[in-house]
Parts: sequence; structure tokens; C-alpha cells
Amino acid sequence: MEMLSQLWSLLGLLTVLQNVLPSQLLSLLHSLYESLQDMLTPYSYFDVPEFNGYCGVHLNHLYRHVNLYLNSLVNANASASSATSSSSSFNSRLTLSRSNSSNRISFTVAPNHSVHDSFRGLTLSWTHHVDTVQDSLEEKRSFVLKLPKRHRHALLQPYLHHLTARAEEFERVSRERRLFTNNGHASYESGWVSVPFRHPSTFETLALEPQLKNQLTGDLTAFAEGKEFYHRVGRAWKRGYLLYGPPGSGKSSLIAAMANYLCYDVYDLELTKVSDNSELRALLIQTTNRSIVVIEDIDCSLDLTADRQQQMISNSTSKARLRSSRKQAQQKQDDDEQNGGGRVTLSGLLNFTDGLWSCCGDERIIVFTTNHRDNVDPALLRCGRMDVHVSLGTCGPHAFRQLAKNYLGLDAHPLFEAADGCVRSGGVLTPAQVGEILLRNRGDADVAMKEVVLAMQARINLGVDGGSRDQLAELYSSCDDQTVRMRSSSPESVLVGVGGGSPENWVTSSPRGMGRKKKAAAGAEAEGDQSSQRMKMKLLVRLRSFTKSDSGRRGV
Repeated sequence: MEMLSQLWSLLGLLTVLQNVLPSQLLSLLHSLYESLQDMLTPYSYFDVPEFNGYCGVHLNHLYRHVNLYLNSLVNANASASSATSSSSSFNSRLTLSRSNSSNRISFTVAPNHSVHDSFRGLTLSWTHHVDTVQDSLEEKRSFVLKLPKRHRHALLQPYLHHLTARAEEFERVSRERRLFTNNGHASYESGWVSVPFRHPSTFETLALEPQLKNQLTGDLTAFAEGKEFYHRVGRAWKRGYLLYGPPGSGKSSLIAAMANYLCYDVYDLELTKVSDNSELRALLIQTTNRSIVVIEDIDCSLDLTADRQQQMISNSTSKARLRSSRKQAQQKQDDDEQNGGGRVTLSGLLNFTDGLWSCCGDERIIVFTTNHRDNVDPALLRCGRMDVHVSLGTCGPHAFRQLAKNYLGLDAHPLFEAADGCVRSGGVLTPAQVGEILLRNRGDADVAMKEVVLAMQARINLGVDGGSRDQLAELYSSCDDQTVRMRSSSPESVLVGVGGGSPENWVTSSPRGMGRKKKAAAGAEAEGDQSSQRMKMKLLVRLRSFTKSDSGRRGV
């Protein structure tokens, strides 16, 4: 009791002194007390406020990185911890939150609670301080890092680098991605409008041959991890992809799979809404890092080849006509400027993909799509602009099995062999055509497989007996007949490395024997057609017998 009374007397004395002594003296005494405490404690403390500056108007990005880092520790698996970071303790209280536009739950350390972390075998802790500003409803937030004093010089900088890298990676993976499109007003605050990007396409569900999948994912991974490499060689951190193939071959699905694989935003650029080259540059500046800029149907969006044709015509005309053409072009340009008009030119698009303005951001991918690669100007196709050319066509054996697994849940079926025979005989379909048949008959896997094989047979019949498109429409009315061609290309679309395996030189592989001389190919063509027809007739007889026997069993 006597000790307790002395303690109360001491507290009363401190209260009296606080009221009597000047505030400047009290502040000095508090500073001396903190200095004495820092000298005696074996730990060092570092404050990370939410805002920088005297008035606190500038956001402290390190505070945001600390918050993201602690979120990543909560969501990370114990097995995924790296050699530089081991387990963390979350025995303290956490605050849970979720925004309206996201399904991800965020974790925040509760006010005045701590979280322990370990780095290089040493224990560190983060404490979340939240103080109420006097005579205000605002709160002053900060994180305080506590680490061993004798290791602070060797520990602080590496730990902060580790924290920042992990926070940025966590933000890239967990943030909500957006799908943007240009609104035709790039000269204002923003020329883009966006919606959440939630396309379900992934490389696991994509109907592509395995070799093509592996080459694409490997190239994308090397690009995403190549920051230091691109800076070291002096190249802008960007990459161009040209996707070409018939309608329904999966170009848009591949773009969505690339965005989901890299966790990038997607900017769908509609060139017909862009008035001139200046607006095109403004749109490029407004795109963010870690994004995919898509221009679909590049050969149909604008008449970009007119510039090249005009240049060729000008080179072949006389000097007098050239001077006259220049005057007319200058007059037209002056009229367009007076009327506030203009257009996107081939030169402007080239600068967009590979000019000085193309390096205004990092980690950016540009994708062009077209149904006919030959219609695209060669200047757009060279390396440095479109580095990787991907040919997408009809379904090969592996792609067809992937679609059957996606739509029907089949890993094996008796008709897989028949479908492979149809593919080898030229009865190939695009992924969109196969997907429509499987979707329509997804309630019965056997019926769906028979429908696909019948549609493949119809393609073979068109090549054997010269049947009309009306016969194909009766068997396969759900597909667009305009996409069906009399003679199909190779069902496999595979990228192969050329020139030491460099992805910049990838080209579409051709079937075996296509590189021979024309005379040898012509001599073998007749014999190949005869054997192909015999194979087709045997396949038809085999499938018909299979169908009859199956229907007989059902009738019994």
C-alpha cells in the first residue's frame, strides 16, 4: 500500500509539472527521454508515415508498399517462402475489407498492433500506429519498423528492396484488371473508358497445339522477367505480336489468355475513332505499364496501304507530276487542318509501334490481329514492331481433344481416332466451329462427338466429289459457310525457331515436304491424292458401320 501511494504521488507531481512548466521545456524533456531510451534499447525504430511533407499532402509510396507486403504475407503459402524470407507471425489483430468492384479481401494490421517478420535469420516487426489529430476528425497513420540496432546498416536497404519487390508482384497479381477502349476524346483528361476485365480464357483451356503453347508461354515469361535485360541492351521494354488466321481460329481468346497469364490490363484501340496521329500519340501516353494494346483487324481498320501505294506511284511519275501531286496534297492537308479533320497515317502507326513515343512506358505488349497477313503493310511486320508472328488455323488433334475436355469433360472416346483420321484427310474445322457443335450437344457426349465427325466428313466430301456448300449447310447449319474453304490448310499451327531459335524470327511451320522443289512436289501430288481418296472412302465406310451398329444396340 505504501508503494502504491508513492506511485500515485509521483503521478500527481508529473501532472502538476505538466501544467506548470512551459510547453517548450516539456518538449525538450520528452526528446531527452527518447534519446536516452534509444541509447539503452537494442533496437532501432523507423517511421513510415502515410503522407510526406510538412502539410502531409504527398502520398508516401513506401507506406503503400508496406501495406501490400503485409497483405502478401497473409496470403502467401508457407512453402512459397524464399531463401531471403521465412515465416511470419500473425498473432495480432487484423482488419478485413473488400471494395465493391473487387472480390479480393484485403488485410490491414489493426491500429496499434504489431506483426513479426523474419529476414536473413533476424526478427523484425511492424507496428501500425493510428493517432487522432487534435481538434480534427482526421487520423494520422504510420508503420513503425523495429529491427536489431547492430544490424540496421546491413539489413535496412536489402530488406526494403525485398519488401518493395514482393509488394509490386503482389499488386500485379491481385489487383483488378481493366479492359479499356478509346472514346474518341484523347485530347481531354483521358481518352479511355474501362470496365472490369474478367475473361475466363487461359492457356490451360485454349485450343492450341502443345508446342505452340509452350513457345508462347516461354516467350511471355521471358519478356515479363526481362526488365534488366532490356535496359542493359538499350531497347524499349515492349514486344509485338501478330496473330493471323481465319475467323474463329481463336485470336481474341489467345489475347485474353495472354492478359490472364501476365495479369496485364487490355487496351482495345479502335483506329476508326482516332482522328489523327496526334490523338494516337495521346492515347499511347495515357496507357499504363503492364498492359496489352490490341488493334484487331489491322488490315480492315484503316486504308494504311494507300500511303505506300501513293508513294510507289509518286516514284514512278515525272518530276512535273510529282510537284503537282505535292501541291495537291499540301492543299488537301491545309483544308483538313482548317476543317479540324485528319486521319491516322501509316507513318503515325509505325511511330506508335516502334518510334520514340513507343518507349514512354515499360512492360507493354502490342498485338495486331488480321485474317490475311498478306494484306498488312510489310513495314508493320518487321522485327521490332511485330516480333512474333503466330498463325492460328484449324484444330489439330491435341486442340480438338482440349475442346472435347473443356465442353464435354472427355479425356478419351472411341471417336477420337476417327476424328484424327478426318483431320489428317483434310476434314478440319476451326475451334469456333467445333466449339459450337460441342456446345449445342453438350448434354450427350456421344451425340456431340458424332456431330463433329460428321461435320469433318462433310469437309472431306467437298474435296472428294465436289459437293456444294448447300450440302455442308444441311449437315452443319450452325456454322458460318463463308468461313469454309474448298481446300483446307494444315491443321497444325506451330511456331518454330529460325536462326538460332530467336523468337523474333519465328515463322509458321509447313508440312513435311513443302520445302522441296516444285517438280518433285507436283510429281508426288497425284499419287498423294489417290491414296488420300482411298483413305477417305475407307474412313466413310468405317464410320457408317460404326453408326449403324450403335443405333442397332440402342434399338435393342
